[in-house]
Amino acid sequence: MTRPWVAALLVVAAGLGGCSRAPSSAPTFRTGAATFSVPDAALPDPFVLVAYGDTRFTNPAETEASSPPVRRALVARIAGLQPAAIFLNGDLPWHGSGADYDVMRRETAAWRDAKLRVYPALGNHEFSQCAEQQCLELWWNAFPELRGRRWYSVALGSRVLGVILDSDLPLFAGGEQRAWLEGQFAALDARVRLVLIVLHHPPVADIQTDKLVDHNPRPSERALAEYLAALAPTLHARILVSAGHTHNYEREQQDGVTYLVSGGGGAHPYEIDRTSADQYQGRDFPNYHYVQIEVSGQHLVAQMVRLADPDAAEPGKWEVRDRFELEAAPSPPP
Repeated sequence: MTRPWVAALLVVAAGLGGCSRAPSSAPTFRTGAATFSVPDAALPDPFVLVAYGDTRFTNPAETEASSPPVRRALVARIAGLQPAAIFLNGDLPWHGSGADYDVMRRETAAWRDAKLRVYPALGNHEFSQCAEQQCLELWWNAFPELRGRRWYSVALGSRVLGVILDSDLPLFAGGEQRAWLEGQFAALDARVRLVLIVLHHPPVADIQTDKLVDHNPRPSERALAEYLAALAPTLHARILVSAGHTHNYEREQQDGVTYLVSGGGGAHPYEIDRTSADQYQGRDFPNYHYVQIEVSGQHLVAQMVRLADPDAAEPGKWEVRDRFELEAAPSPPP
């Protein structure tokens, strides 16, 4: 039986507007089928996706850990876009407490009202100030259709597969999560143009030698990048990875895979030293932003949209500061 994914925190009553379970709803993690699916008929053509993270929703009186005006400006802006889906790459709350999820519920009311599809990933702050199982219970209470799952996938029509991973758990070969991921690629529909992988900790990023050294890619995520490097040349689809953890924006192309750091959701901004591999060399700071991806046939256009006036009483001035295109391989004949 299929039924709407009712993410009670963000979307109520009407669910996520046509998102249904895969035929098997048990959280076994081993099937190659997408966990959730949205039919082509429920999507416009072209359609827009939004990816970003590190919002740190929390008490608005707390303004050092996260900026309430910035969070609210981003939510309102994205609601106005009416995207087909929003992918959140982790650290949604500042702490994994019920109080911070309550703030998230209030501040994202515009998404609920617009009945937007929202697909979150676990970050490290979802496990802050609570025991692991308690943190997971609060997470699953916020997103009840994810109960029992720490990673999952969603087929957005026949052209996009979103793969949401949990980088708090290992991504090495031989592990349960990695075996599930390999199954997703083994069963990839030939019509898929884009595989969007969303996780919190970045597999590829500007390597820091002074600032934020502890935010450099870790062995687990580097193992994921090595797997994708071997896989990408064999696919008809493009792979785009959206991570966060570093509260800034980065874009790198490595082994045929595009890697983004999109951590501009409102959390306290981090300055970084950009390396020559970073295809974004802007000197803007802070980089509060979201990434907008338009899917049209085999053509993908992405833009980093930056909030230009974060210190205003009611910020709302936006500018495109990065743009890139991805062209998928031609679709196979019917």
